Amino acid sequence: MAASTARQPISVALIGAGMIAKTHLAALSAAQDVARLKAVVSRRPERARSLVALYEGAAPDFTADLSAIAADPSIRMAIVATPPDARREVVETLAKTGTHILLEKPVGRSLSEAQEVVEICERAGVTLGIMFQHRARPPSLAAARHVASGALGQLGLVEIAVPLWRDQSYYDELWRGSYARDGGGVMITNAIHSIDLALSLTGPVTSVRSMTATTLLHRMEAEDFAVAGLRFACGAVGSLVAGTAMYPHRTEVIRLHFEQASLKIDKDELEISWRDGRRDVEAASGHAGDSALGARHAWHQAMIEDFIEAIQSGRKPMVTGREALISHRLIEAIETSSRTGGLVELDC
Repeated sequence: MAASTARQPISVALIGAGMIAKTHLAALSAAQDVARLKAVVSRRPERARSLVALYEGAAPDFTADLSAIAADPSIRMAIVATPPDARREVVETLAKTGTHILLEKPVGRSLSEAQEVVEICERAGVTLGIMFQHRARPPSLAAARHVASGALGQLGLVEIAVPLWRDQSYYDELWRGSYARDGGGVMITNAIHSIDLALSLTGPVTSVRSMTATTLLHRMEAEDFAVAGLRFACGAVGSLVAGTAMYPHRTEVIRLHFEQASLKIDKDELEISWRDGRRDVEAASGHAGDSALGARHAWHQAMIEDFIEAIQSGRKPMVTGREALISHRLIEAIETSSRTGGLVELDC
């Protein structure tokens, strides 16, 4: 009988036990054919230990000792889900020991910090993937296929809308919306997902004119509203409107207007309106990743599984650190344009 070529599940560490940890635990529970959670690193491991009930595999270790986890040769990858102000140090510790890293967005609090994180991993020769899970949604994957086919014709207009609501309590907790902790407000914390997805379909932006503001509806340091006019390298123009002061909370939507059809992309559906009057709808089945935890974890699971396959096969993950810098550059350009009141040109 021929020997089996199936790969064994790899050992994973989860760094950070905050709100998003529940989603990662649900995703890892569903991905046990490729991954085994061996350790959870938290500054307060005793408090984090309650998370063990949310993981369906063998109970992981809980520790505050990141160095010991990084030095453990059995742990091949780590999911880094700490607040943004702690990520550079964590990435550097892991990269030194050759641990591959799947990093929650943003890569850094600023473009310069994000570039440092990417370069740390490149110098160490470890794979860095970024958790832009909106890329893994079925409507997003379908949109990418349609755009790549060329059947839509040339792109002319782009609309990126992120109309969100966050209560003041969201920003009162753990200094959210501050530059020291998060690096900014709605753009780098919330809209960056839609920015990344849109740019993966449109290509880069070459110039920006924008305004950002903190509305009277929130007490916070950074912006809760941003609007920008965009010009793309492909010749299209477009707009970004994002906020966390837009009640009631609505779905993030991207609209791409091509010569032959327009695409509307949201979390559960892709709608294609053809110029000849046809209308196609490709909907995700059910509710992606609904679980007893109330967490929509299927997109995270897909990103984790893709990252593991990438490090095992030697290919690039779905979203690399270097690719994620494109969104960081656009966000910095929007901030600069708002501050100076002028047009900002970007290098593609």
